[in-house]
Amino acid sequence: MSETLNIGLIVGTTREGRFADRALEWFETKIDARDDMRYEVLDLREAALPFFDEVAPPAAKPVTSEKAQAWGEKLKEFDGFIVVTAEYNHSIPATIKNAFDYAFEGWRRKPLGTVGYGGVGAARAVEHLRLVAINFGMVPVAGAVSIGGADFVKAAQGTPIAELGDHLDGPAKTLLDDMAFWGQAAKLAKGETENRQAA
Repeated sequence: MSETLNIGLIVGTTREGRFADRALEWFETKIDARDDMRYEVLDLREAALPFFDEVAPPAAKPVTSEKAQAWGEKLKEFDGFIVVTAEYNHSIPATIKNAFDYAFEGWRRKPLGTVGYGGVGAARAVEHLRLVAINFGMVPVAGAVSIGGADFVKAAQGTPIAELGDHLDGPAKTLLDDMAFWGQAAKLAKGETENRQAA
């Protein structure tokens, strides 16, 4: 029997009045309904990472910032990550890039999913984030949620995302199914590798 996956649900923006909280509240109901995974919210506002100023990247040398050390250790607890992201000037918010830059081992060989929002559903930001994830040996999954266009406008004006209709439910399920598949596959592969190395 496969173990329950532990998913880190990363809230990527930190600005006052962020839309991320609305997207998070809606998406939590989708992941709560699953029995093959549990999750923990990782809010970059609370992580309060300093702007990256280490002498070398974490892949080459341990970081010195205590907050960054705690962040890196926390990431190791998870089997995969889903990032709730906006799109800033055709890319990911600097807070997300900074969070990735401040760690290494905690990201490696794990699936990455996205819940994007904005005028175009954060499509360009998601593509950039997938490229960043590949650098860490992650598996960016095909399933994704994009809250864009009229949905984003209505939600930004106060309509709960759950009341927009059920057309976002399918993408949410596909995303979570992909996370379950690749999360289990990655755990199995890592376990087999560790067994070979120990033999």
